[in-house]
Formats: sequence, structure tokens, C-alpha cells
Amino acid sequence: MPRPFASSADLGEKTQTLEVLADGVYALTAEGDPNVGAVEGEDFLVCFEALATPAAARDWLAVLRTYTDKPIRYLVLSHYHAVRTLGASAFHAPVIVAHDRTRALIAERGAQDWESEYGRMPRLFKDPAGIPGLTWPDVTFSSTLTIDLGGDRGDLDLAYCGRGHTEGDIVAWLPRHRILFAGDLVETQAALYTGDAFHRDWASGTLDHIASFGAETLIGGRGAVAHGRDAVRAAVAQTRDFLATMLREVDGVRTGGGTLKDAFTAVHAALAPAYGGWPIFEHCLPFDVSRLWDELHGVERPHIWTAERDREVWARLQD
Repeated sequence: MPRPFASSADLGEKTQTLEVLADGVYALTAEGDPNVGAVEGEDFLVCFEALATPAAARDWLAVLRTYTDKPIRYLVLSHYHAVRTLGASAFHAPVIVAHDRTRALIAERGAQDWESEYGRMPRLFKDPAGIPGLTWPDVTFSSTLTIDLGGDRGDLDLAYCGRGHTEGDIVAWLPRHRILFAGDLVETQAALYTGDAFHRDWASGTLDHIASFGAETLIGGRGAVAHGRDAVRAAVAQTRDFLATMLREVDGVRTGGGTLKDAFTAVHAALAPAYGGWPIFEHCLPFDVSRLWDELHGVERPHIWTAERDREVWARLQD
């Protein structure tokens, strides 16, 4: 029997867990679904990630409101993917912040990504009719941006660490608490999605930059919060190993004259023993290998994923 397309058959609800990581620092995880977070300023909130729809975001905000009633001033988006951005209107944030390249990617391919991700992960799109349109940042930056949290709460530093999961991923760093919201640049016991990635940059300089923070707590894009330096190092190492294994296997097939399907088979065999039981592994891998195959053949920027292209690649690699 053919595998169900992407995550289209994953319809069971996930258990959400809210963790208070420090005074006024919150993370919501959900068994491998996208993670979100929030940081309290002296008299305002900064929220990190927006989820896929306003309805999904309102559920998260209802949980958050049991801890704080401070008004949301900033919504920070780690990158452009639909499941991270389309719920933004629920936050009523005066300022939406993202990287310069994220804004450009929304303009270039945001509409196609919306359709693509809805088809791949329908369960995440609670009440999709409530999405008012694409989310557009109000403030963008190229390297770093610091938000003064006020009082004695210190700063929240937003940083671009290099190309990785997309061209425009950013992280949020709380130096006072040594807490890092890493977005999808690091996953904690969840498979990587690399369909829009720059694998070689990500596996080297970008992850080196993330490691250099010396975080003691890390919230990845999916999976459990990493508590303690050893767990943070393990999460970064897991992400690097996943990428390095893909690079080795796909390049070996390419230089040996094999096909894209051969590369997919080799990567699956190499990764499945360690990562095959982790969330979205089977979903991601055809898109991951397709992008890396293109990258190693000189395609600098990822092709735009459309709902039609998603199905074509899935069928080509799963039969």
C-alpha cells in the first residue's frame, strides 16, 4: 500500500505542554507539532511564532493568558513558512518582526507555500477560513535586532545566524537566562524539514553560530525543550548529524551516477535507524532529498513548492 501523502493522515490531536522556563519566559510544545513561545517585558509581551491559523493561535493565547495579561507588543516570526506565520492576526501585535529575507520570501512564494503546507499538514490548519491573508512583517532586519524588555528584565536579542532551514531564519536569545528560541534551525527529537534549506551552510557555519551562544535551555522548532547544556549540545549535534548524513548519502549517489530515487533510498536507509520513529520523518524525507539533490547539482535557491509539485515528488519517490 502506498504511504498516505505527507502528514495528511495524521489527524489525531496532540497533547500540549506549557513550560515556564524562567520568570516570564514560556514555551508551548505539542508532541512534535510546531512549538511557540513568549517572553514578558516589564509591561508588554513578545510572542515567538504564530502557528498556522488565527484559531490555532487563539488556543495558544488562551493558555498563555492564564499566566499573564500583559498586552502583546511584538510578534517575532522565525521564518516564512505558513505554519509559522498565518495565525498572526490573532495576536493583534502592533509590531511583527522578521528577517529581511523572510519578507522577500513571503512576497516571492508565500501564497504557494500556504497551499502546499495546508495540503501536507491539514490538521494544523484549524478553521482555515479564518486566515485573512498572508502575514507581512512591519519591521525587518539583516543581522541583529535588540528588544529592551524594560525594568530589570534585560534584553531579547534577535539574530540571523546564516542560511539554514530557509534563507531567512532568525533566533531569539535571552542572555540573562541563557535561553534560546531556535526556530526550525534546531529540532529536539524531531526530524528535520529541509525542503527549502541550504544544507551545507546549515550544517557548518549556521549551527556553529547557534552553538556559540552557549545556551542552557533551547526551544527548537519541534520536539521537547532541551534543558541543560548537555541536552542543548545534543539537540544541535542531532541536527548536524541529520544534515551530515543526508549530505554524505546524496553526494555519494550523485557522484556514483545514481538517480534521485536512489538517493532517497540511501538516505532513508541511513537515517531511519536513528530518526525513523521521530515526528514527521516520513513526511519530510522526500522533500528533503529532492531539495538536496537540486542543491548538489548547482541549484542555488530552492524551487518553489506548490501543491502540485508536492504530489509529483511524493509519487516519484514513494512508489
